[in-house]
Amino acid sequence: MTIWREKDLLILASQSRARQTLLANAGIPFKAVPADIDERALQTNSGLSSPGEIAGLLAREKAQFVSSKNPGRHVVGADQTLALGSRLFSKPAGRAQAADQLRLLAGHTHELHSAVAVARDGKIGFCDVSVAKMTMRRLSESEIENYLDQAGEAVTTSVGAYQLEGLGVHLFERIEGDHFTILGLPLLPLLAFLRGEGLLNV
Repeated sequence: MTIWREKDLLILASQSRARQTLLANAGIPFKAVPADIDERALQTNSGLSSPGEIAGLLAREKAQFVSSKNPGRHVVGADQTLALGSRLFSKPAGRAQAADQLRLLAGHTHELHSAVAVARDGKIGFCDVSVAKMTMRRLSESEIENYLDQAGEAVTTSVGAYQLEGLGVHLFERIEGDHFTILGLPLLPLLAFLRGEGLLNV
């Protein structure tokens, strides 16, 4: 007997290795199908400014997009925003932007808003947004440069220029929030929803 009760695999509308690892470690068989949507355009056209609302919107849009092309399947969409006060951050385009982001975040507490949504046949059945507060320690210019040297190209793959599961952990002095939210997939509320739908055996 497996944990997943459906004959068809769960679909994860994400290319994120961290999210895929979280689902795999939870024993849920899935297929990754990235959502081909224009996130920037959706965010701009929505008129939303709240980091949590934006994350929720993008998670739902990803789930609905992939769900509409896979009838009868349960599709999980996820998204994450990083905010320092009212300022939203995007993935740095290169090393210079990564350094700029680290200078702004160093010595301050920023928030990660992670959203997860589940759709079936193009309709949203569940959405949750969780928040983690991340306090980055003060960093000197040499510490920033040394970190960027060690982390390499990975700094351009994550907003804030860090991956907490990797070298990014050295940047922080305090974290408030669960591991799953930080990695971009609020797993506990997702599992609770799947259990409530009778999709899990545990």
